[in-house]
Amino acid sequence: MDGTLVDTEPYWMETEFDLADRFGGTWSHEHGLNLVGNDLLESGRYIREHMFADPASAGAKLEPAEIVEILLDGVVARVEQQVPWRPGAVELLLALREADVPCALVTMSYRRFVAPILKHLPEDTFAELITGDVVSRGKPHPEPYLKAAAALGVSPDKCLAIEDSNTGTRSAEDAGCTVLVVPAHVPVLPGERRVFRDTLVGVTPHDLAEILIR
Repeated sequence: MDGTLVDTEPYWMETEFDLADRFGGTWSHEHGLNLVGNDLLESGRYIREHMFADPASAGAKLEPAEIVEILLDGVVARVEQQVPWRPGAVELLLALREADVPCALVTMSYRRFVAPILKHLPEDTFAELITGDVVSRGKPHPEPYLKAAAALGVSPDKCLAIEDSNTGTRSAEDAGCTVLVVPAHVPVLPGERRVFRDTLVGVTPHDLAEILIR
């Protein structure tokens, strides 16, 4: 979702810098990029280690789960003000719905962050939701995509994933999916089952089918 359907990475970055200011930490844009696509609890651990490296900072007393909840508060507040859709994302989702192509949303964001975004789409846009708070191992582990394929009742090799980061692409690829990569904020390395596009603008269900069977 983040970076693929909606350009919320800037919201996460802003919230991370707010967290550093609030709890006496230090942060950088480069550190923020290292978190793109990651499991949120892993991000919480990374933030505690790097943002609050000084044990005297107030943030050093925060547990990773507390850090995640504070970040979610900030990002949810921003997305409730405005959903920053990626170009072509809504049009493709509606076309897939019209073509009766079952879709699963596979995101490491938690459901309470996903909800205010999905309310802008038809209720049946996604047949399944796999969020970071319902998996034991998040991206880049393949579990999220394996869980999504199982929920849809199809083999992963019959699924096409759409991703924007190395972390997410690895997760989908290791699960057995073909991956359409539309990079956003971080470059993604080439791979055997990776097809690259600059944008989702103009992409149709037929285009996705051709990528999957190529």
